[in-house]
This record gives sequence, C-alpha cells and structure tokens, in this order.
Amino acid sequence: MGNTMGVVFGKIVVETTKYEVVRKAFEYEIRRYAPSVIAQVTYAPSEFKGDKDSGFGVLVDYIGFLRTPKNTKPEKIAMTTPVVTAASGEKVAMTTPVVTKAGAGEKIAMTTPVITDEKNDLVTMQFVLPDKYKKAAEAPTPTDPRVVILEEGEKDYGVVTFSGAATDSVVAEKARKLRGWLERDGVKVVGDYSLARYNPPWITLPAFRTNEVKYPVELN
Repeated sequence: MGNTMGVVFGKIVVETTKYEVVRKAFEYEIRRYAPSVIAQVTYAPSEFKGDKDSGFGVLVDYIGFLRTPKNTKPEKIAMTTPVVTAASGEKVAMTTPVVTKAGAGEKIAMTTPVITDEKNDLVTMQFVLPDKYKKAAEAPTPTDPRVVILEEGEKDYGVVTFSGAATDSVVAEKARKLRGWLERDGVKVVGDYSLARYNPPWITLPAFRTNEVKYPVELN
C-alpha cells in the first residue's frame, strides 16, 4: 500500500537507467548514458486500432510484468525507468538478436526506457533491461518473434526535465526550447528528440509525474 501511494504521488520505486552528468547549464544538462541491453518491437499502429503505444503490451509480455513471461527462462526481471518515446528518432542499430524459440518463461522485471521510434508509419518501442544484463546474449530469449534483443553503446544526451502531463504540444515546445539552448551553447545535436517518462500515467497524478525531453548530442 505504501509503495502504491508513493507511486501515485510520483515516487520512483524501480531501477533507473544509469548515467553521469558531464555538463550542467541553467536550463538543461548533458548526460552520458552507460551501455545497455534493450528489448525492441517494431509495428504499425494500424495493427492495434491506431494505438501508437500498443508495443508496450508486447514488451510487458516478454518481461513477464504481472503476467506469465513470454521468454525461455524462469527468472524474473525487474522493471526500470524511464520509458522513452522518440517521435522521429534515429533507429538504434540492432546487435545480437535473440533467436525466438518456445520454452518456459523467465520473469523479467519491467525496465525502461521504452523507446518509440516512428518512421514510415511504423513504431519501434524499446525497454531497457536491468543493468545485470551486460550483453544481449545474457537476456532471456523472447518467444514472440516480434521481440528482438539488442545492445546500445554509450551515448551523450542533452536533457531537460519537467513535470505534469506530457502532451504532444508540451513535449514539442520543450524540444524546441531545448534545441535552442543546445545550439546557443555550441552543443551539436546529432539526432531527433525523445520523451522519457518515469511514472505510470494510469497511477501517478499528472502534477507529480517526472518527464524528460532529450536530444542525442556530440561533445567537442
């Protein structure tokens, strides 16, 4: 009950993705994110009655959050945050895809970010798996052929944090301002922005939600 009430008021009770702050400005900060292992699904929203977030359910099935996991091991994997959505971001190159095969499920605690990349009417959504998985080959094998496992290397991002509901208009405005600040300070933007959400919107009250907009950057 205590954890549930905490989540309602914005408490983050799961593992978060690891990073270090390498530069801090008044309005934003530059972060260096550690390498990670990611579960990914690509789909057309039309397959799910136009719902762009439907890949979430596919990935939740894979990790076994509150249900039987659709993977080949009996180990539970913990959930992490944030969930990341990229409106038109660069696709992360897939490495070491896990071969799909039937078998007993390993519960994987839900992890984030969940990354959604929309291109050519397709959406790519990702969960970042817990830090204990250092290589894609160490993660449980999906039994759903739509889910692949990949590795992402160390990356730098310019990040701005805000609270409240992350509506399309709010996110677009935050992205516009962040890009302006980065360009003002001579930071090279090397890709599209993404949205990171740290709280489940169906539980946490809007005023207590933690959100971030971030651009991949290249430091001199």
